[in-house]
Amino acid sequence: MNKEHILNRFISYVTVDTESDPNNPAFPSTEKQWNLAKQLEKELNEIGLSDVELDENCYIMATLPSNIDYKVPTIGFVAHIDTSPDFTGKDVKPQVHENYDGKDILLNKEQNIVLSPDYFDDLLQYKGQTIITTDGTTLLGADDKAGVTEIVSAMEYLIQHPEIKHGKIRICFTPDEEVGKGAHLFDVEKFGAEWAYTMDGSQIGELEYENFNAAGAIVTINGKIVHPGYAKGKMINSMLITNEFIAMLPENEVPEKTSGYEGFFHLHDMEGKVEQTTLQYIIRDHDLDLFEKRKELMQTIANQLNNKLGTDLIEVKIKDQYFNMKEKVVPVMHIVDIVEDVMKEMNIEPLIKPIRGGTDGSQLSYKGLPCPNIFAGGHNFHGRYEYVPLESIIKATEVIVGIAQKVAVNFS
Repeated sequence: MNKEHILNRFISYVTVDTESDPNNPAFPSTEKQWNLAKQLEKELNEIGLSDVELDENCYIMATLPSNIDYKVPTIGFVAHIDTSPDFTGKDVKPQVHENYDGKDILLNKEQNIVLSPDYFDDLLQYKGQTIITTDGTTLLGADDKAGVTEIVSAMEYLIQHPEIKHGKIRICFTPDEEVGKGAHLFDVEKFGAEWAYTMDGSQIGELEYENFNAAGAIVTINGKIVHPGYAKGKMINSMLITNEFIAMLPENEVPEKTSGYEGFFHLHDMEGKVEQTTLQYIIRDHDLDLFEKRKELMQTIANQLNNKLGTDLIEVKIKDQYFNMKEKVVPVMHIVDIVEDVMKEMNIEPLIKPIRGGTDGSQLSYKGLPCPNIFAGGHNFHGRYEYVPLESIIKATEVIVGIAQKVAVNFS
């Protein structure tokens, strides 16, 4: 595979601002996502894919027709075009560091922003490779434009190498994954695949078919504002009640103190005055029973404080977001086994572990399209220290090609 061609493709994607907006109910949530969608529509036609369609909701689907004379399952590959609103994706300036020497990478001299293996020790896995970073002022967008690059590059490679036998392959690029809507308007029936893979994991080798059960919670604490000089027995300070609420949640069950299968409560936004304070939480757990208990605990704490205060000042609203795809993938575990076999044949060690988050695949699995997640190669997503080794992008592209071949062989 042509490294320079793939590098240029990736850079052409990440330099298009596609940051999504969690506060806009429109679909897609930002108009600028159309810019990359239209670029991809043109490119997919140019490389020779069939049935290229950009629909009214900013989903791009296309087909690589089968080149074999027997029927095998139609499979799919999915990635998202938007980038996270957690950190700006405007004016991304990628930096390419060839033959990485294992030392600090200076991202921005003026602001003294350094990507250091002393803190991000995963970097040391990639000594001698080509590392793509930001200039420290934006995220990179490897999440998930590395995945987009890999899918487009794999389809182009298969078109250019018809001696590689494969069945029908469908691809789709989705908007708004980062704000939880990426699969909401995904037309599974039109897509027409028996199963698919999201190319949206992190480091090389990752293969995931378990993810968090997820919910969002909004906690509203009401108070009463009175002149502080005359407040005795009258003022109710919602921010002080908020302190009590937060303290009653398990202090070690937060993202910064959990890993693996451990769930958490994450307070990600807080706005308060004496008269009213609002907390926004996300609730996560791989185990469905524990997930339900977490939701119950938040309501129980609210009830206890309301009883203590003698009035209902605290209201908790919880909304489920997505569920663990494991339930939908385990009955068809051969779709995971295929990827594991391909990786082993390529001397890539499969890293099978739960996703501490969610992907489009979790929602798609519940819509009838089982959809494990495969590495896209990036690290430190959603921030200024995001990076991706070019060699990981190439390996992920090769894995897609290998899956296409393996399905054709296994179902012959």
